[in-house]
Amino acid sequence: MSAETAPQGRTASPTEDHDQAGSPMTLTADRPAAETATAERPAKVRRRGQSSPLATVLSHGTLIVASLVALFPVLYIAYISLGPDDNDYLHPAKIFDKMTFSNYTKVMNDTGFFTWFGNSAIVAGGTTVIGVLIAASTGYAVSRMRFPGYRQLMWTLLVTQMFPIAVLIVPMYYILSNLGMLDSYTGLILVYSATTVPYCAWLLKGYFDTIPMEIDEAGRVDGLSPIGTFWRLILPLARPGLAVAAFYSFLTAWGEVAYASTFMLSSDKYTLAVGLSSFVSEHDHQWQLMAATSVLIALPAAVVFYLVQRHLVTGLTAGAAKS
Repeated sequence: MSAETAPQGRTASPTEDHDQAGSPMTLTADRPAAETATAERPAKVRRRGQSSPLATVLSHGTLIVASLVALFPVLYIAYISLGPDDNDYLHPAKIFDKMTFSNYTKVMNDTGFFTWFGNSAIVAGGTTVIGVLIAASTGYAVSRMRFPGYRQLMWTLLVTQMFPIAVLIVPMYYILSNLGMLDSYTGLILVYSATTVPYCAWLLKGYFDTIPMEIDEAGRVDGLSPIGTFWRLILPLARPGLAVAAFYSFLTAWGEVAYASTFMLSSDKYTLAVGLSSFVSEHDHQWQLMAATSVLIALPAAVVFYLVQRHLVTGLTAGAAKS
């Protein structure tokens, strides 16, 4: 057999070469190791929407700074409330050596705090229940029914939000006076409900729009009335939206000052926000007691937020129907 003829049953590979002795030699063995490693590990490709490390650091830094800015006033008020003297707010650094809870004890024992707290609870609770029911009914009717003037109704609700409180106090005072509702919980609840219903109706209308119409049709097939469908099928699906509306209504009534101080004339009808102003007189300003009362006022609002926070996130962002 000639030396130039390849052995039977074996075909020379195009990737192989032969040295002078005739032994095969693979060409890939001659490639640089770095080139081979690069070919085996391709460069990492950034996915769509994935932020760069620098952008991630900047965004987290911005959020941290914004959180500190938001928390600083709250922490400062809580710190000032621990100072025993009237003028401790002028020298905050000196409070650390003499911190005490005597201001909280004095507020709860020597003032009408619990009376104010009860009044605020009645007004805020009534506003939340009545306001949410009216807003939910309005939002559902506009979302599902097409009656003459339904668009104008929603625009009218939106226009009412444009007027400042200073403009509305005088006509509302006149109306409540004619109805005999001045210095009453009912009158103040109705005023607060009139303030919260427009926004909550728009909010819930948008949420009801995301619930499929097939659920209403299924309720009618099962023999439910429109009210029964609304109460038994739609409202349970709208819990996140209702939570947002309830939280907004509660906060509006809990911390409002202008209406409460104008329409509640008796000291035993003062709410917490109005009672807070009793620590400020023409010749005396008890800032440490005001700070302590402010902390006590904020605690119920924080508790309500904690109870509804799971629904708040969904109600403000998603609004999807769940089966």
